[in-house]
Amino acid sequence: MSYVKPREFVAAMVDAGEAKAAMSTRDTLIRAYMAGAILALAAAFAVTITVETGNALVGALLFPVGFCLLYLMGFDLLTGVFTLVPLAWLDKRPGVDLKALLRNWGLVFAGNFAGALTVALMMAIILTYGFSTAPSDVGVQLGSIGEGRTVGYAEHGAAGMLTLFVRGVLCNWMVSTGAVAAMMSTSVSGKVITMWMPILLFFYMGFEHSVVNMFLFPTGLMMGGDFNVGDYLVWNEIPTVLGNLVGGLTFVGLTLYATHHRTGAPRKRPVQDTGSAELLPEKVGA
Repeated sequence: MSYVKPREFVAAMVDAGEAKAAMSTRDTLIRAYMAGAILALAAAFAVTITVETGNALVGALLFPVGFCLLYLMGFDLLTGVFTLVPLAWLDKRPGVDLKALLRNWGLVFAGNFAGALTVALMMAIILTYGFSTAPSDVGVQLGSIGEGRTVGYAEHGAAGMLTLFVRGVLCNWMVSTGAVAAMMSTSVSGKVITMWMPILLFFYMGFEHSVVNMFLFPTGLMMGGDFNVGDYLVWNEIPTVLGNLVGGLTFVGLTLYATHHRTGAPRKRPVQDTGSAELLPEKVGA
């Protein structure tokens, strides 16, 4: 059978976290760069489909193709290392200390951003014929997304910031579930099916993904969206990163680690009064 039991795939999660923390700077940056670029292409694909069909569900149904591809090729997203690397630290794996954890997160963030920004520039060129014409319908939509999901939150003040943060939490609850789902099967088809489901959910629900936003908002700025870099950082990227960290680590990494790797002591079975002085098997020799 291709299904991997929870105890086994959670052990693999901890092993993966250790391996990522120990990875060279060069390899970490390359893998993060490619992950950011592929996810950005998938986001551009999904927005294009949504604009052309007028149906956001169709775009959401097809967006996970990018996520599946990047994980099958062993590339790394910030949302994934938020969940995996801390487990190796908690497990006291050799060489995985706070410095190594923060180093990994910083490198993956930088690589993801560079990859997403590369695709943002390429898409901006395509959508404007090298900045020689007004943006296409897809470009206009990208500008609108950037505006609505920055100044749109700012209009609501603290309530908008709370909403943004919670959307970041929910996003990485699902995205990290997708990353872990790749470890639940030994077959490619099993990995793809299990990854597809939570990624579809997060994208259609409009949750906030820090790496997807590394593409959407720079592209939106280049498409003339009515917001600025400060709006993007304060009213999207920074709160989204924090929400992604809390969501992935709390609802996926720590819960699985606690209940399948560092399990609690089992309850003692109660002794039944049968009217006999015989001891239950586990009491023999006590």
